[in-house]
Formats: sequence, C-alpha cells, structure tokens
Amino acid sequence: MEKNYPFAMDVDSMITTNPNNTNMLSPTSSSSSSSTSPATTLSRYENQKRRDWNTFGQYLRNHRPPLTLSRCSGAHVLEFLRYLDQFGKTKVHTQLCPFFGQPNPPAPCPCPLRQAWGSLDALIGRLRAAYEENGGQPETNPFGARAVRLYLREVRDSQAKARGVSYEKKKKRKRPPQLPPSETPSTPPPTQPLS
Repeated sequence: MEKNYPFAMDVDSMITTNPNNTNMLSPTSSSSSSSTSPATTLSRYENQKRRDWNTFGQYLRNHRPPLTLSRCSGAHVLEFLRYLDQFGKTKVHTQLCPFFGQPNPPAPCPCPLRQAWGSLDALIGRLRAAYEENGGQPETNPFGARAVRLYLREVRDSQAKARGVSYEKKKKRKRPPQLPPSETPSTPPPTQPLS
C-alpha cells in the first residue's frame, strides 16, 4: 500500500525542508556533523548524509502513525525504500516488456521508473553511518537489518536482469608503489654536445 506524504524525495539529491538543517531525530545527541562551526566546510558525503538523515526523520514524522527512531525497524526502512521508488529515474523493464534484458532499448516503453540499485545502496550506507553517529547502537541499526540487505540484493539482481546490465564486483586496481620524496629519481643533468 503506497503512502502519500506531503513532500517529495529523490535519492540522488534529497532535499530537506528543515531550514536550519539540524538533527531532527535526536536533538539532544551530539553529532560531529551538527556541531561543526559554520567556518568548517563539510565534505560532499557529509552534507549528503546529513540531508538523508533529516529526510528520513521527516519521513518518520509524516508516517501514519508517526514513528520514533527507537521504534523504527528494518520493515520501516523497506517501506521507506519502496516509497522512494516513485521518485526514481531508472527505467526497469518488466518481464512482459519486449525490451526486457536489453541495455539500450530501441524505443520507449511504459515500464516504470525506479530508484537505481546503486543509489539505494549508497543511501542505506549513509543512513547506517548517520544512525550510529547520532547515538544508535550498531546491533539495533535498522539500516543494517538482514531484511534490508536482502531487499537491496533482490533489487540489484532484478534490475540487472531487466536492464541487461551485470553487476560484477569491481576488481581493486593495484596502485604502483609510491617512493618517498627522498628516493624519487631525479632527472639527470643535460649532457653537453661533443664538439
């Protein structure tokens, strides 16, 4: 059953309507991101994590009945992720679609737009970190629940089949060993031409 909330969210650029951009779920807890001075510039990741955390707090307050973070479970996280699908931008073909499994379909189709697996996976990672930074215990973290991990795996596999894109683990590239500055080879002096 789809719930309608009075705000719109997009995983790629979640925007909170909280003008102060403060911690809305646990105002008494101290967070490294909420206690930084205005002169300190947060990284893009930290800013996104704060927006995601505030947006999830807004989702909990707008839930019917309203939820507190302490009562939030993996099932509520799944409900949140399914709700976000309506703001997705990734075409996911159904099995009845003639373009099912084709990475570059030749024509438009009526298949739904969904949140991309990679966006959802990154979102859950940021929310899991934010939960613990805001005083949550790792063992009670609803973003790390088994049901959430299974859901993300299912989304990844189904989107890979529907879009004809395989998600293989990226192999780590080995970096060439870095020499300390004292051991870096210097350029030889130019040679004088023979007369």
